Amino acid sequence: MSTTDLFTRIAQTHLSIETLETRHRDSLDFHDVGVWCVRDALQAAYDAGLAEGRRNATAARVAATAESKQ
Repeated sequence: MSTTDLFTRIAQTHLSIETLETRHRDSLDFHDVGVWCVRDALQAAYDAGLAEGRRNATAARVAATAESKQ
């Protein structure tokens, strides 16, 4: 999943924002959201980054282990 797709999914899920594209209309580009929604969106972004970091670390460990066995 691309970063743009991830951001859009988080905005849709936690902020009820349909798209992150600029639509040049205040009623479409500015949103009134609760602080708890912002907190949840930030937590989702943090969790996604943490998961990606763990996947990268695991892949690096697997590669290092395979390399050391050669």
